[in-house]
Amino acid sequence: MEAVSALAEALEKKGFEPVLVGGIALVILGSQRVTKDFDFLVSLQGLSVEEVVETFYNRGFELVAKFNQHGEVARTVDNSKVAFIKLKSNLPQSLFFFNWKTRLKIDLLLDFPLSAKDVALRAHRVKIKSRSLRVASTEDLLRLKEIAYDDRRSPSDAQDLDFLRKLLKKEQANR
Repeated sequence: MEAVSALAEALEKKGFEPVLVGGIALVILGSQRVTKDFDFLVSLQGLSVEEVVETFYNRGFELVAKFNQHGEVARTVDNSKVAFIKLKSNLPQSLFFFNWKTRLKIDLLLDFPLSAKDVALRAHRVKIKSRSLRVASTEDLLRLKEIAYDDRRSPSDAQDLDFLRKLLKKEQANR
């Protein structure tokens, strides 16, 4: 968590507003979910893809070039300039970065499937040791999970939806 928090902080210093979404955000909110990666929603509006790439590479992460049939990282781009050129020619909705040493995988959702700026406005900060992370609101996490469930229909997404709906009811009762 410390390495991920430091990376998010570095992105914030460059003007990005990374918001933690996905399984780890649910874990922070109390879910018993098990997940392998960190998902951040970010906006690149008016900002440089090159700065994103540079920030990740400076912290030992590389752009994922290929996944194997099990969804595990099979190959990365080991040169940041090559990674930037690859992204400049074809910027996808999601970027995946991997650190071979720590085995951490970070997914960046680029204003997809919700506006990162809007989600950042509703996000709250969670302190982790000496750092803090911006975590999406329960409402936004629920919206994102509903989109994922409609697309994949996975049992883990259904469990996440149940958890988030119960959490949202609790939060609304406490207001």
